[in-house]
Amino acid sequence: MTVHNGKFVAYFRVSTDRQGKSGLGLDAQRERILGYLNGGKWSLIGEYTEIESGRMNERPALANAIKLCKKEKATLVVASLDRLTRDLAFGAQLLNDTKVKFVCADFPEASRELLQMRMVFAEWEARKIGERTKAALGELKKKGVKLGSPTPMLGSVAGTKVIIQKADAYAERVRPMVLEAIKKSGAKTLREIAQALASREIETRRGNIEWSPTQVKNLMARITK
Repeated sequence: MTVHNGKFVAYFRVSTDRQGKSGLGLDAQRERILGYLNGGKWSLIGEYTEIESGRMNERPALANAIKLCKKEKATLVVASLDRLTRDLAFGAQLLNDTKVKFVCADFPEASRELLQMRMVFAEWEARKIGERTKAALGELKKKGVKLGSPTPMLGSVAGTKVIIQKADAYAERVRPMVLEAIKKSGAKTLREIAQALASREIETRRGNIEWSPTQVKNLMARITK
């Protein structure tokens, strides 16, 4: 078992568009990082959580994590590379320009050069998946298959009324849990509230435990109306 010493800052990321695909929820990411650090005289001096797509480069939580690493001469640790980013240019900039020690818990022996190679393949794979999906949808359209929602009521007055009723019922059901999460966490912004709900595994109306600021805004509008 490798012995780890020094200071570490953990960065976690979850995104609504990848829910359930990677299997790396917040608890799983934390478990993987702690498993990697197991052994030695190490200290986890900070934990930062981002609820954002891996393709988005606006990362306030990541910026704060890097800032703390620089200040304390600590190592930034993530559960896996895709928790950091899926964008090659953004990832390369982070690795080369921040001058912060960095490690992936699932591949700790990797050099920065090898991590960049993994980013290249990850970006290529994502592009190929998109191309295959587009081609498959094109073939279905040629065969006369109607794409989109199969629900005939969707868009009708009756259908819209049902959707609103379900959304209101959901908002009323989770209202106590949401307000309690906000109160205990001290969250004020939509992003902070989203992080508070995700950390407590409060499910969205679609059954996810990852929240976006827009989802929080819509929910709060129903709760407070």
